[in-house]
Amino acid sequence: MSIVTVQLGQCGNQIGFEVFDALLSDSHSSQGLCCKRENEAYQASCKERFFSEEENGVPIARAVLVDMEPKVINQTLSKAAQSGRWKYGQHACFCQKQGSGNNWAYGYSVHGPRHEESIMNLIRKEVEKCDSLSGFFIIMSMAGGTGSGIGAFVTQNLQDQYSNSLKMNQIIWPYGTGEVIVQNYNSILTLSHLYRSSDALLVHENDAVHKICAKLMNIKQISFSDINQVLAHQLGSVFQPTYSAESSFHYRRNPLGDLMEHLVPHPEFKMLSIRNVPHMSENSLAYSTFTWAGLLKHLRQMLISNAKMEEGIDWHVRPPLSGPPSLGKMSLNKDLHFNTSIANLVILRGKDVQSADVEGFKDPALYTSWLEPVNAFNVWKTQRAFSKYEKSAVLVSNSQFLVKPLDMIVGKAWNMFASKAYIHQYTKFGIEEEDFLDSFTSLEQVVASYCNL
Repeated sequence: MSIVTVQLGQCGNQIGFEVFDALLSDSHSSQGLCCKRENEAYQASCKERFFSEEENGVPIARAVLVDMEPKVINQTLSKAAQSGRWKYGQHACFCQKQGSGNNWAYGYSVHGPRHEESIMNLIRKEVEKCDSLSGFFIIMSMAGGTGSGIGAFVTQNLQDQYSNSLKMNQIIWPYGTGEVIVQNYNSILTLSHLYRSSDALLVHENDAVHKICAKLMNIKQISFSDINQVLAHQLGSVFQPTYSAESSFHYRRNPLGDLMEHLVPHPEFKMLSIRNVPHMSENSLAYSTFTWAGLLKHLRQMLISNAKMEEGIDWHVRPPLSGPPSLGKMSLNKDLHFNTSIANLVILRGKDVQSADVEGFKDPALYTSWLEPVNAFNVWKTQRAFSKYEKSAVLVSNSQFLVKPLDMIVGKAWNMFASKAYIHQYTKFGIEEEDFLDSFTSLEQVVASYCNL
């Protein structure tokens, strides 16, 4: 089954390019560590999901590119064509001459309705090329105006027009120090609208990815391209094919459907994070060896302690003891450190994968009391290695990881809203104070729901 990717704004288009490039370079990698027949099945499965074939044999990304300024789309198209391995469709882009000025309201209320027909037509044409549609993967940031405003608008339209197809939004959480003065407004409006129309939000925090580049990849001068390549590696390690069952050597057909089924058991909880091990520069990799036991031990502790990467894991955090809570629920200590999960999916790729032991993730203490570990935990495997790593593990988790950052963004936005700062820039494009209040209410409910796990 195929996935149609919708790339929105500068951020969405730059990440989208890196994702397709990572997928294709991995599927043609000679380091797959598996037999020729299996490698061909892996390549075919990857292509079916993300590419359609052109007559001269160059795969075309199943993607629609949307931006309100032409510069980034033109760069993205030419980079893809220059790669020689794949390209974007000739008529898969929509751009204008005027941006959204980092204003969510302008993207959502002006550009969205004005260009709705053109954008939805491009998406419809892409959907018609699929033999079987698994769903939509929508890449966007929250801080600006185009990706966030038009992204929320387009997702809503997809929900209206393709209500039976799954929608996963990959959203980039802005730097805490700030890129745009009104980024907290844009973020709460984006999140609250997506919570109504999307099936799952896959969240990447810029600060966390920046740290991975600095500490694990040893990059001195970090560029957006470096950050996007880390994101693309993480997304590729989730979306590349895996076996459909423990003993099967057939690749699963419906990756989006399987992800949602395993990770979003309730519509109130749809925030997902990705953690992966190992992550290192080419130079360090030459001197490293990995065991499944070591990788999974690190990954489990990253989950429990809410660490975003291997370095700096707090090994003192332990799951709470099972059994009835003592007086006053003693929740404070738990809230400070332990990261409770609703659902976890571990994806293992590489040598001797069948010998990997994932029992540590089946501990009931890791999960909320209303889901049994048998329903809350899943593992996907393939012997085909990913990228340059002989063995690699990725964890997609629905847990309390975002409670603190979400609470902070809502708090900062509320402080600005209370003093009416910049509100006029939104009201002049039809976003009223009631819309802000609705957004605050719905996100405070999300924070409360995750806190109460």
